[in-house]
This record gives sequence, structure tokens and C-alpha cells, in this order.
Amino acid sequence: MNYRYIATCLFGIEKVLSKEIEALGYTIVNTTDGRITFEGPIDAVARANIWLRTAEKVYILMDTFKAMSFEELFTGVKKLPWEEWIGKDGKFPVTGHALRSQLHSVPDCQKIVKKAIVEKLKLKHGIEGMLEETGSEYRVEFFIYKDMASIMIDTSGTPLYKRGYRIESNTAPMKETLAAALIKLASPFREVVVWDPFCGSGTIPIETALIRTNTAPGLKRKFASQFFAQIPGTIWSSARQEALDCIIKNPKDNNLGPVLGSDINPKFVKIAKGNALRAGMNDYIRFGEQDALTIRKEQYAPNKCTIITNPPYGERLMTEAETDQLYIDLGKALSNLDNLKTFVITPNENFEKLYGKKANKVRKLYNGMIKCNYYQYF
Repeated sequence: MNYRYIATCLFGIEKVLSKEIEALGYTIVNTTDGRITFEGPIDAVARANIWLRTAEKVYILMDTFKAMSFEELFTGVKKLPWEEWIGKDGKFPVTGHALRSQLHSVPDCQKIVKKAIVEKLKLKHGIEGMLEETGSEYRVEFFIYKDMASIMIDTSGTPLYKRGYRIESNTAPMKETLAAALIKLASPFREVVVWDPFCGSGTIPIETALIRTNTAPGLKRKFASQFFAQIPGTIWSSARQEALDCIIKNPKDNNLGPVLGSDINPKFVKIAKGNALRAGMNDYIRFGEQDALTIRKEQYAPNKCTIITNPPYGERLMTEAETDQLYIDLGKALSNLDNLKTFVITPNENFEKLYGKKANKVRKLYNGMIKCNYYQYF
């Protein structure tokens, strides 16, 4: 039996996530901004949560239906087979969003969805009075967009970008899911050096190492659906064993190039090393203290090098004038280097002018709530 799932992601990386889902063997049903609907068997709950690098969360899609009134919302939710998932004592907090719809009050929609589920569970479980809600938790989420309501159960719990290795960070950390997307969009060849010269807490080098060693990003963490009674523990143990079996343990034997991370701030370098150790990637990354403007060809030759980086924006770490000057200096410093491809994410619309060179390709992405451009030089 196949189920329908929704994987959410940051705006701009839908194609990257779609390819990940297809690589797992699942069928894409629909793609909208920040949301991929796909089909797969019950074990997709485990495999998608463990393997997807660029997804924020994975949901079981209960149904999508038109809801222009509270009555339509109530009826649509109540008809769903909640008893197949939520037991007599199950907890089911309700959250959601409503955009461009007749039903725009999120608190009111929450109450209606909750009430509909309560009535259905009481009917099916033969319960009078209040539900206990002391057992396993099933977070229900609704998304109402243009009067179409999608009703879902959250299988991830803690967002997937929280891999568990980044206990410490600098003042402007990047989500692990975005870092993975930047790497996949850059598509560095296996044998080239990948270098982040503004590594901060080490997210880009660590995600690069995870990708290069084919280490599943969710291998070491837990998920909400591990505690769903309907999903046998064998599904999780099988998915984790699959992930363990897929790890490339000898990068040199597989012709994988080095991963480098550097930063001018020694405090950040120390933090990055600690994060890499927790991720199990410390043997695959070389971190060091260095000014990004002093990169030399000799440091990566005879290999080719791909720089993937998230330099200061002028939001928290530097002033706008300082970042403008940094981009000017960076363009000059890297212009004399051979065998180099450069990928830079920044919200600065004048980056190409400051950097001194027009990008081969520019992709619009979001770093949290900050609208950015991903400048690609190849």
C-alpha cells in the first residue's frame, strides 16, 4: 500500500529536493513553492526522514480538499480515518497556516480541526466525555492555500535541519538543509577540493563531507514517527542499517577530494572542529585559521578547487560598508587563481559589481527569512 507524503523545503530548492526524493525511489505527485508531494510505501517515513538532506520536514498527507467555510473544513477533517493513526489516549496538538483563503484566522481553524478530530476519535473508539491525550504524540498540521486545505501528520518532529551535530555556532549560522542545497547546486566533482573560506561553525564543510561519504544526515537523530504504533520498529532498524551500509568509509580509495574549512576568527575554527567531531566527519575535513583573501593555488594544487561559501552579510557580523569592501577584495584575491570555481550566497544585490565579475548563473534562494542570490562562477 502506498501513502502520500509532503516534504517541505526552503523556497528555491524544490528541484534539489525532488531529485533526492526520486533517488530514494519514490514518485513525485506535485510540486509547489516549498512543498513536494510524493508517494511511497510505509517505510518511506523512515527512509525519507533519515536520507533527505534538503527537506525541512516530512508529513503524512491525510487529504487535500476545498474548504471555503468552517463547515467544509470540519466535514473534510472529520471524514478522515484518524482512528487508524491516533489511539484512544493519543495526543494530537494542531498547528497550521492559512494564506490567500476565505478561512484566514489560524486560531479559529485550529479549533475547528481539533474539534473534528476529537469527534471522529470519540465515535470510532467509543469514548464518552473528554479524550485523555496522555499517550504518543501525533502533531497535526493544516495548510490552507487558495481555499484548498491540506491536512497532515508531522513525522519528523524536530525540523530535519537540526542534525544534532551543531551544538555550538557563530552569530549567523546557516541551516544545514540550505548548506546541503548549496553543495548540490554547485555539484563539485568527487575529486576536487571543496573549500569554505568563511566557514563559521563549519556547516558547509560538514555537509560536504556527509554528502561525499554518502552518510545519511538523519542517521544519528530521532524522529517523532519512531513512536507511532502503526510503524513497526523493524522499519526504522532496516532503514538505519541501509544507511550504515551505504557509508563510504575510505574516501581516498574512492578518489574523493579533500574538504577544507577556514575562518579568520580562531573561535569559529574551534567551534567548527567540535561540530565536525560530533558529526563524525572530523577525519574528512581540514579546518584552519586563515584570511579568505590569502588563498593560494598551492593550497589546493594539483587538484581543482570549488569554493562554496556564505560570507558575512553586513547583518550581524560586519557593517554594510565593510562587507562591500570585503566583496571587492575577495574578487581581486580570487581572480588570479587557476582551476577554481566559486559559489557565493549573499543578499547583496550589487555583489557582481563589487566582486568585479558577472556570474555564470544566479539563483534566488532564502537563508531563513533573508532573500538571497546564489552567485555561481564556473
